[in-house]
Formats: sequence, structure tokens, C-alpha cells
Amino acid sequence: MDIYVGNLPYQAGDQQLKELFEKHGTVTSARVIVDKFSGESKGFGFVEMPTKDEAINAIKALNEQDFMGRKLRVNESQPKPRDGGGRGGRGGDRGDRGGNRRW
Repeated sequence: MDIYVGNLPYQAGDQQLKELFEKHGTVTSARVIVDKFSGESKGFGFVEMPTKDEAINAIKALNEQDFMGRKLRVNESQPKPRDGGGRGGRGGDRGDRGGNRRW
């Protein structure tokens, strides 16, 4: 089960995040999300735990707890919304721009 961890201290790395969650069960992976240009933490990350029970226990234990001076926001990770629309399409028939047809 994937867990979202928000309000992480900017100095926290993958290893610190993993160690924090290992106190509450098995951690499959732990990663702090970093800016691809600067390499600095964005202040949130994701932890994966193999069982739902361990994940729920970790969420209950760690949500709103102090970690390195910041109060964590911990909850079940939600899938990224997909609107299916995309950008850049022309939409419906817009070939006629206000009656400028030439017959």
C-alpha cells in the first residue's frame, strides 16, 4: 500500500523516511520527492508497505506527529487524477471563425 507523507523537513532524505516508517512495519520503498533541476526536496514523499494493516497502523501512528521539527501529514496515497482531455486540442468544429465562409 502506498502512503503519502507531506510536510517533510527539507533536510530529510530517503533513508530517514524509511527508518521512521520501519518502526511501524516492513517498508518496501521510501522516497522523498526532489526537484529535478535543483535536486532539493519538495517537502513530501511516498512510502510503500507490503500489507494494508501495517500501512494503516503507520498512518495512524505518524499522522500529525513531529518529525525533525515539522508536523507530518500522513495518509493513503491517492492515484493521480486523469481527466483524459489533455491540452492543445482544437475542440469541436472551429473552422468557421464567425461567419467568414467564402462560398
